[in-house]
Amino acid sequence: MALSLHLRRAGTGLAAAVALTLAFGPSPAAAAIPDGTRFYTPRPDPGAVKQIAQLNAAGQRGLARKISTMIETPQAVWVTGGSGRSLTKSIKAEARRAASKRTMPVFVAYNIPFRDCSQYSAGGATSVAEYEAWIDAFAAGIGGQPAAVMLEPDGLGIIPWYTSINGSQEWCQPAEADPATAASDRFAMLNYAVDKLAALPHTSVYLDGTHSAWLGSGDIADRLVKAGVRKADGFFVNVSNYETTERQLKYGNWISKCIYYGTQGSADNRGHFERCASQYYPASPGDFSTWALSDAWYDANVGNVSPHRLAHFVVDTSRNGQGPWAAPAGVTWPDPQTWCNPPDRGLGLRPTTRTGDPLADAFLWVKTPGQSDGQCDRGTGTGLDPARGNTADPAAGAWFPQQAVELVSLANPPLH
Repeated sequence: MALSLHLRRAGTGLAAAVALTLAFGPSPAAAAIPDGTRFYTPRPDPGAVKQIAQLNAAGQRGLARKISTMIETPQAVWVTGGSGRSLTKSIKAEARRAASKRTMPVFVAYNIPFRDCSQYSAGGATSVAEYEAWIDAFAAGIGGQPAAVMLEPDGLGIIPWYTSINGSQEWCQPAEADPATAASDRFAMLNYAVDKLAALPHTSVYLDGTHSAWLGSGDIADRLVKAGVRKADGFFVNVSNYETTERQLKYGNWISKCIYYGTQGSADNRGHFERCASQYYPASPGDFSTWALSDAWYDANVGNVSPHRLAHFVVDTSRNGQGPWAAPAGVTWPDPQTWCNPPDRGLGLRPTTRTGDPLADAFLWVKTPGQSDGQCDRGTGTGLDPARGNTADPAAGAWFPQQAVELVSLANPPLH
């Protein structure tokens, strides 16, 4: 899954933070995100500034205004490399800039070894030691400033040489990684990062929860526990994807309750995350009306647990205003890559802590809207995107003017 450079933040009250600390681990109460938090808007992508100028010059001032509104909306700061003092300095500058505006920055830490399994967003640290040093420098930059960190998108959805909860070996098998240690190294690095970041006095940490069209809730709950979610503030869903907010709220609640079921439920159920209901069973993933069946399973097997005893989550709503995309009927592309620069998507709900769900801390724009997911070719091997007239999409993280126009034109709710 392709990603970029921007940030954002969410909220629960102090009392909730204290309760969550008691139930889940050592995250300091001061790290909670208060309701009503104003999120930080980083400096815009230069490609966006150029596009706005071009639109104004062409007399398309209404469209230029909409793209200006988009880039002036709070969004995340992606941190994808750097090291040592220079990394610390850049993080510190961003955190202080946010503080000067009385806003909270959301940082995306995206540098784990074998990031994106060497696909469109390939890169990352080259060893466990290098990654831990990177996290140390990252944390030093935040220091005592308020911040939220989305820790390693795809970091739990794509794990090198991993055997899933169902006993199947997953597809990510890089030759450079040691099959005997790659998966355990991934969990060790994420735990290290959670410990380091959660120790900061005003930082909230969220781990990768994938999204409702990907891992089942039991599978991702198991991975989250292994990665240290009980020491973190929670997890994030739908980062860089397009699934509807309605489905992500349901999915996030199931993950939270499955974590509880497998860690604090009856002794017979502990560790048995595979028993948890999900969007795949007893629900049917394609029929949202059946998802009440999985709700009923959690009602029967977990019951009415206080939100203060459950893991919280945030939802990326940056590009899900029109929901997910499906390839046109009759196409024969080897891989539709529905997550990769799908056409005719729209901006989603604006960043807010008012989610209407006691477990959802915030709706955030984590993925930078207008930046490309990668040079999608739908599995054709041509480097050209058949969903976009067989043109070459920009590289991952580069500005995509065509997509920016689609996002603002089809925003839901609309831009004014």
